[in-house]
Amino acid sequence: MFDMSHWRLPHFSFQLTIIGIISLCITCNLTPLKAEDAQGDNSKTVYHISGSALVTQNGISVIPTFTLGKPAAIFDLSVGSEKLAFEPQLRFSLEGKPWSFLFWFRYKAIQTKKFRFTLGMHPSVAFKSTWLYDKTGNPKELLNPTQYLASEFSPSLILSNRFSVGAYYLYSHGMTEGTTNNTHFMTINSSISAIPIVKNTFLRLSPQLFYLIMDNQAGTYATMSLSITNSHLPISISSILNQKINSTIPGNDFVWNIALVYQFQKKFKTL
Repeated sequence: MFDMSHWRLPHFSFQLTIIGIISLCITCNLTPLKAEDAQGDNSKTVYHISGSALVTQNGISVIPTFTLGKPAAIFDLSVGSEKLAFEPQLRFSLEGKPWSFLFWFRYKAIQTKKFRFTLGMHPSVAFKSTWLYDKTGNPKELLNPTQYLASEFSPSLILSNRFSVGAYYLYSHGMTEGTTNNTHFMTINSSISAIPIVKNTFLRLSPQLFYLIMDNQAGTYATMSLSITNSHLPISISSILNQKINSTIPGNDFVWNIALVYQFQKKFKTL
């Protein structure tokens, strides 16, 4: 295990710069993938650059029982090949304060028509507000970073063009003193997609049941994620509903949000 005890916020300026340089280099050395290329030449590696920007009235974490408790913006980026991708996720409150940064590396180990299996890991940092008072008693807010290292395992079974079932396991280890040492997040999930609403507009439902262990506390929860998309628009509406079933972990019994999402995706091939 490597030492992250000296990893602090200024280093993220450097990391984000590196992310931008890598993305720019990939873009400059790739050409857009045409339809005939996708069907014909299989000798060239296909890469992608995709992402989304989301605005919501209540920021909800990867583990949906935890929230920011205020409006948030979440930015996702994915850069890589069909097998391996770097996928940073940057979360902010709408006040502009950082909430959490996750730097995912994901590998699609198995990709068939019926079964998929993805592995992932990330270092991350979450920010907590603390208050200090000067000599005159005026409060000053400080953002303290807490650091984590996590891994994930995600198998899924494709039953039809619209329906899939799967499982998900996330293990997170707190690297900063005072954080949760060991978090286990285990889910059974499914996805029902392309449910027609009106012309060119579709609904996707993703229910899941999960069990969460955080050191010596545990709980069971049910979550429903849904999204409404239009095949001609890059903008969609999504929502997350999370209900506590039985838990000793502090938090709200019911959590929900609604979000406006902008998405983009480009594919490229090597020159």
